[in-house]
Parts: sequence; structure tokens; C-alpha cells
Amino acid sequence: MKLQFIPLDKLIVSKSNIRWGRKAPDVSDILPTVRRRGVIQPVLVRPNCAPDGFEIVAGARRFTAACLVAEERRAGGEEVEPLPCAILDEGDDAAAIEASMIENMARLDADEVTQWESFTRLVKEGRSVEDIGLTFGLPDLTVRRVLALGNLLPRIRDLYRRDKVDRVTVRHLTLASKAQQKAWFALAKDPKAHAPTGHHVKAWLFGGQSIPVSHALFDWQASGLATTADLFGEDRYFAGPQEFWSAQNEAIEARRLAFIADGWTDAVVVPPSEHFHTWEYDKAARSKGARVYIDVRANGEVTFHEGFVSRKEAARIAKGNGPAGDQKPVRPEVTSTLQTYIDLHRHAAVRAAMTTQPGVALRLMVAHAIAGSHLWRVSVEPQTSQNDAVRESVENSVGEARFDERRRAVLAVLGLDDDAPTVTDAASGEAGVVRLFHRLLDLPDAVVMEVIAVLMGETLASGSAAVEAVGLHIGIDMADWWQADDALFDLIRDKEVLVVMVAEVAGLTVAEANRTEKTKTLKAIIRDHLDGTGGRDRVTRWLPRWMAFPPVAYTTRGGVGSVAAHARAQAARETEPAASNDNEPVSDSGTLPVPTPALVRPDPDDKTEGDVESETP
Repeated sequence: MKLQFIPLDKLIVSKSNIRWGRKAPDVSDILPTVRRRGVIQPVLVRPNCAPDGFEIVAGARRFTAACLVAEERRAGGEEVEPLPCAILDEGDDAAAIEASMIENMARLDADEVTQWESFTRLVKEGRSVEDIGLTFGLPDLTVRRVLALGNLLPRIRDLYRRDKVDRVTVRHLTLASKAQQKAWFALAKDPKAHAPTGHHVKAWLFGGQSIPVSHALFDWQASGLATTADLFGEDRYFAGPQEFWSAQNEAIEARRLAFIADGWTDAVVVPPSEHFHTWEYDKAARSKGARVYIDVRANGEVTFHEGFVSRKEAARIAKGNGPAGDQKPVRPEVTSTLQTYIDLHRHAAVRAAMTTQPGVALRLMVAHAIAGSHLWRVSVEPQTSQNDAVRESVENSVGEARFDERRRAVLAVLGLDDDAPTVTDAASGEAGVVRLFHRLLDLPDAVVMEVIAVLMGETLASGSAAVEAVGLHIGIDMADWWQADDALFDLIRDKEVLVVMVAEVAGLTVAEANRTEKTKTLKAIIRDHLDGTGGRDRVTRWLPRWMAFPPVAYTTRGGVGSVAAHARAQAARETEPAASNDNEPVSDSGTLPVPTPALVRPDPDDKTEGDVESETP
């Protein structure tokens, strides 16, 4: 680790930092000191993929305070000082996550969902439950309880993060299957229904529960077991739980023996009194001694987890001491340098050939955008706000509902978890890229374009010039997507703006007559016209000027982000270089022109060294 002073514009907050993607931290307690003396204690950073760039893994509050002071000094024409930084070794993800969590948890307890996100990343980096407990001074049981939040649907975790569901309820929901969680969430969102909470959840999960026929591993129709149906006949349940379990256990045992006959080392039945937690195991190949775990739930549901070993066994396998590590190591067929030679030549051939197959390249690009790689880093627009009313307004908007509908459709067509919060990052790693690539090859171009549209929507930066450029090109009428709500009027504080808004909905005469009224009165006039109440004529499809495409300011004072973004978009378009007449970028056929000289390849029929045959792609 070395100390270095780094300019602020070369620093970003790392994803491994516990505060990444959250609201801006409160720095009011340290801001006066930073103004007076600067940042004294170095922040912890590591190199990232940007040229000369670094990401902050611990010290986001000091960085935020330094940025605020830098803005003040730039406004006053003063010089901005670089930030003292301690640089971690590149690639030490687990150490970075630990450093961030230790710093933040020592000062202020993070919420449990945030702890789960960070603990999960530490587990993926190879830290055990015991390691995490020792690092943060927490009992192993506490760490396990936090990690158990990974069993929850993302939507339920979000309710817990927002204090919409209590801790005891969540503890019991971690024991529920995905189907049970979906059923509970449906009850929680239905204003006419009552979702069990607290200790009642456990009774709801395990006590007196009917077993649906869909959970049977056997042919329930041929079994002769008695079943009952609801009033509509849509759902059918077993009348006798004992008879069901007798048949179900026989089917489970048959499946267990079939897995072993198929070459698996073992098939382990996890009874309803226990639970299979994926974070306690690692994926492994069948040849490495992996097992199948058969997770049986009290409601009759059975889930098969194929190809897992315990973390201890995974560590032994990695060191060559596991089931596959008893064989004597053999010398590899090629050296590392020869392998590099092979890889680079194959890479050169594939990417050259792919230039003639744009459809293949497009699908591979989409797979990388979703699953990522060590060369790809795609971030999702978090759509965050510190204001609860703003978040609720956006979540309930027409645009968000329609986008979520298309997102769910894309997750389904790609075979991804329909409870994933985003398509981006719904798969990961090299295997994820390859699986998605082959899935996309099976899809027609029109469907792939819909996938791209959702991906672009998830990763489109809010408030950016790109939003303005797309909105103008498509010709979006915001009146089709938005209407005024309480959140908007609660946020408007400028009286001059409100007077103009009154003129827009009620006319100049009314606006002039009420110019000296309080903002509350002006807002009431506008709301009455929009709602058609209070004896006022109703005005429909009204938009604040800032919301429209293109946006317009109400005053000459500036400071409207959407207007500034629109100006940036227009400036970028006006400075776009014109295509040269000598080098036409596109041919009349709509394709790139054939390069000169033409692509060449060795002629297999010509033995003369150096002769090549010209080929036009």
C-alpha cells in the first residue's frame, strides 16, 4: 500500500463501498473541518479500468465533503487541492469490501439489507461466516441471519429496507419457499387482504396448510388420492396430508436413486425441518464430487439443487485435495506462452470474421451487457431520491409500470429469474455470457431489439443529455406519461414560477389578481383547475415547462437541470462533424464500403509462398 495525492476528477466511489448507489451521505459534521484544514486522513482507493483512475473503497464521506469544498473554491476562483489516498493492491475485492464495511459500521450501523449485500460479496470472494464474524466483531449467528436475507425475493427485501415489514416477519419469511413468498407478497400488496406478520407467519407457513397438487412429484391423478378444489375449481389440494407424504416420499426416494445412477456422488434429502442455503455451498462439476441437494418444504414443494459441494470441500478441491485431487498432477500439453499464442490468433480470427456477422456480434454484445465480464462494466440507473414522496411518485407512474411490464417479459424470454430487479446483472460471469448468447441466437431480431430497449432503459442516466436527445427524437408528449400530483406541488417553492403556472391554467387576469397571494393559495388555484373543482374550469394535459420535450425555464435565473441537459444535447448535435465527400461512410446499399485493399487470405491450392487471393466480403 502506498500514499499518493490524487485529483478529485480521477476518483469515483467503488461498487464495493457500502455507500455505493445509496443517497449522498450526511457530511455536515465533517464539512467545517474539511473547509478549514482539508482532508487529513487518507481515503482508501484502488486502481480501476479508467486511465489513471481510482475507485474509493473506504472514505466516501470524506470524498463527498472534499467535492463540496472543491465546488465552493472553484466558484471563488481558488485552486482545488488533490485528495490524500492510500492505494490498495489491484484486485483485492474482499479486502476492499471489508475496509468499507469496517469504517461505516464502526460509525453508524448499516441497515441489514445493506449488510447482506456486502456480506454476500465477501462470501463470493471466499470469506467464511466465521471470518466475517471475526472481522466485524459479530456472532456467527448474526452473520448467518443477515445472509439468510438472500432467501427473500428482492421485492420483500426492499419492503424490509424501507421499514414496511418488521424484523420478526422477515426472519420467518426467510424460511419460506419462493412460491410461499410470492403468495405472502400478493397478500401484503392487496388492500382488501391481510398478510400474516410476526410469529403468525410461521403458523401460516407450516401449520394447517393445504398442499396443492402442483407440488406432487408423482402422478396425482393416477394415484387415486382424494383432492378438493376451491369454489372456482382453479386450485386443487390434497384432502389427506398423510397419504400425500407417503406417495411424495416414495417419489423423492426414486428421484434420489436416479440422480446417483446418473453419476452424481450423492443426492441428499434436506427435510422440512432444515433448509438449503446456497450461500453455504459452491457450485461444482459432477466430476469434482458434486452432489444433488433435494430441498423438501412443509407445504410439499420440492426443489432440486444440482451440482453443489460445501464451502470446505470447495476449498479442498481448489487446493487439489478434494475428490478430484487424488490423481497425480500431469504436465500441461502447452506452456502458458504457447497458450497465449493460440488464444490471440483465435481471437483475431473470430473478431475479424464477426465483422461480417453483425447479427451475431449484436447478440454477443447484449449478453455482455447483461452478464458483464472483466472488460465490461455496465451500471444500472438507480432511480434513487432522498425524498420518499418522489420515490413513490415515480414508482406509481405510467412510465415505470409499462417499463416494468416489458422488463418482466424480457426476463421471461431470456429464461432469467422473473423476480430479478433488473435484466442487467440478472446473469453473471463467463458461463452467463455464453448461456445468454446461445439463447439470443434462437431469438428473432425483433425480440432481440426489445431486449436491447429494456437494457438501454435500465442503464440510461437520469438527467443526462441522452435523455433529451432520445425524447426529442421519439417526440414524447409527457402528458401521455405524467400528470400533476401532490409530490410535485410540495416541491415547488418559487412564487414567481407559481404565478406563471397560474397564468397557464387560469389566464393572465387571475394570475395578476393573485400575484401577492401566498404560495399555498397559488397552488390551490392550480390544483382546482387541474381537478375541475372549486367552481373552476378543468384544464387537462397541463405540463410544467420543465417536464416537456424540449424543456423551458420559467425565469431567466437558470438552474433547471433538464433545460441545461437539453442545451448540452443541442450543442453536441450542432458540433457533430459533417461526413467527408471523399470518404462516404455508408454505401448506397446501406452497408459499409469495401475497404481497399480487399481482405486477403492464403490460397490453399497455391504453394508459392507469399501469393494471396483477394476476396471481397
